[in-house]
Amino acid sequence: MQSESEYELKTVKVSEKCQITIPSDIQKKTGIKKGDKLFIFLRENKILLEKEDKFVSQINDDFKDMKASAEYSLKKFWQNEPDGIWEQYLK
Repeated sequence: MQSESEYELKTVKVSEKCQITIPSDIQKKTGIKKGDKLFIFLRENKILLEKEDKFVSQINDDFKDMKASAEYSLKKFWQNEPDGIWEQYLK
């Protein structure tokens, strides 16, 4: 079994429409299926593909503490009585 830091090298050919096919063994290992959405990242002329659901899940995990902290902090403002500041803009 490979660790996440190891790389697997495959060669693919770019079609006339600039499309590529992801090799089936990589599709199986990554869980990519027909109709899945992928994010494509370009960094220093290197391309990275990531499944949309995995990326969104990772972002949610990365920011869950920040979200909880922000919600806790903002509750002070949300639970306050109206102070009239915004009424001038809502007319």
